[in-house]
Order: sequence, then structure tokens, then C-alpha cells
Amino acid sequence: MRKRVLITGGAGFIAHHLIFYLLKKTEYEIISLDRLDYSGNLNRLNNILLSLNKEDKSRLKIVFHDLKSEINPWIAKDIGDVNYIFHLAAGSHVDRSILNPMDFIYDNVVGTGNILEFARKINEKKILERFIYFSTDEVFGPAAKGIDYKENDRYNSTNPYSATKAGGEELAVAFENTYNLPVYITHTMNVFGERQHPEKFIPMCVRKIRDNEEITIHSDSTKKIPGSRHYIHAEDVSEAILFLITNKIDHLPDWGGAKCPKFNIVGSEEIDNLELAKLIAKSQNKDLNFKMVDFHSSRPGHDLRYSLSGEKMKNLGWTPSIKLSERINQVVGWYIRNQEWL
Repeated sequence: MRKRVLITGGAGFIAHHLIFYLLKKTEYEIISLDRLDYSGNLNRLNNILLSLNKEDKSRLKIVFHDLKSEINPWIAKDIGDVNYIFHLAAGSHVDRSILNPMDFIYDNVVGTGNILEFARKINEKKILERFIYFSTDEVFGPAAKGIDYKENDRYNSTNPYSATKAGGEELAVAFENTYNLPVYITHTMNVFGERQHPEKFIPMCVRKIRDNEEITIHSDSTKKIPGSRHYIHAEDVSEAILFLITNKIDHLPDWGGAKCPKFNIVGSEEIDNLELAKLIAKSQNKDLNFKMVDFHSSRPGHDLRYSLSGEKMKNLGWTPSIKLSERINQVVGWYIRNQEWL
């Protein structure tokens, strides 16, 4: 009998890549749960389905629901029993969280509580193998040069988005400790790829470089040191998730006896945003027109550098299989061929 996977926020950017990857690499049946808003776009799912055969398409079911409301018996029946729940539904734009913090509290804390309560009921049937809560590097706050945060380092949220994601994490931990829910928590950072929201840095750079427009590079107060990140392609994140659920993961000493394991899913190399913009320009055979702006110190809630340690996943046997420069060329080429997504 096929495994069944519920993916919340299924029309979102990372989630639709995860759906695409699982449909290609497994025989799982996938249920996508989404309310459809600025970050959830059915066109993403439609686009990936175009390249799948009829049998693979038939393994995807779409259910509409806003997780600010509980999963009532009718929605629960529509979803059915599941073996895995991957919770990606979330408000995820920092600027939006600064303008409307209560929206993010409802989406990321209340919404997480509602999906955890649904998972608890599934778990009572002894069929739930894993609940994975997708969190973010931003729960750790800014990272000074030379600092790479490990999974169990202290949190230091600097905006409502990261604070609500940290709150969702704590709810997930509590549900494992209280109800023995089989929870994993993942931290990802700066995920990119095809069909990303056009306001994100990489598609924005592709569009502006194409149109010979100036790129704004966020920097420190000297306007000499650009912000940096560990960028990772959404397919690599999907590969890491499949790795986690298909391999036996033994407890490691740095878990400190915690019942709820956490995993950083991190790109293989750190790159500053100026170098990234140069890579994108090179992929288009265009010159880069840019200016450095002290965005970080003038805008509360934004951080110059984030960084996570990927050592735990590396020690378990997983690292991204494709170099960042190759992924950038892949994605830029895709956007140039599919400019309706810019």
C-alpha cells in the first residue's frame, strides 16, 4: 500500500518543489493543503504537472483550507489518513511581518497548533511515521563573521516572522514531549529555484539585469561589506527531506537528550549578495549595474548575515549534490526561458 503524505502550503515555493520531487522519486500519494494567497500559487502546481505522466499526476490531491481554522471533520475526511505530515504553510516575508505582526501570529503559531492537533489525532491511530516542521535560519538571528549556528543554539528572533516560526517550533516540541508525536524540525535558509516569488532576490536580479536596471546590494554601514547567505536550491532541500524519512537516524550527542531532533539543511557554500548578483549577470552575459546601500542598519528586523552549520547533516551522509554556481546557471536559464515568472 502506498505511503500518503500531507504537505501544508503545497502551492507555496518550497512546498511545490517538494511535491514535484516526491512525485518523481517515490510512489507516495501526496495531499496538498493550501489556502492560496500571495505566497501560494496554483500556477506552480499546474506548471510542474505539465511535465509528469498521467499516473504520477493522479497521485496528487489538492485540498483547500486555511489553517487559521481547525481542521474540521469534513476537511479531515477529505485529507484521509496519512503517514507523513510536512508542515510548510506559513507567512514568510519579513517585511510583511513587520507591517502586520498579528497576521503572522495567527498563520505561524495558531496555524501550526491546528495542524499539530490534526497530527495528534492521526498519531493516535499508530500510522503517523513523521511530522516535519519546516523552520528557518532566522530564528537564530544575525550571525557574526565566523559563527555558524548549530541546531540547538539559542534563539534570538529579530522580527515577527522569525519569532512566530520559533513559537511554532516550541509547539511542535511540546506535542512530541506531551503526546509522543514523532517530530523532526528542519532549519533552511535562503532557498531558491524555479517559480519563486518575483520579489525575491534571485528572480529580481534576473529581471533587473535583463532590463539593464540597477541592483541594490544591502551592506553594512560602510557600504563596503555586502550581506551574505548560504543559498540552497529547493530540490536540494527536497532531497534532504527524503533522506531524513528514508534513513534510520540515530540520536547524536549534541541533541542533549532532547526528544525532538533538529536538522540544519544548508547550502554547501556561503556567498555574499554582490558575488551572487555577479554570477547572475554572468549567466546572462550582461554587465552588472549596482549600488551598495546601508539597508541593514536603517531597517529594523533585517540582518546582514545569517549562517547555519551543516555539519550534522554532513555527518549523517547528506550534502547538496550540485554546486551553487551550477544551480544558479540552471535557474537563470529557466527564468530566461520562462519570463512570465519574473
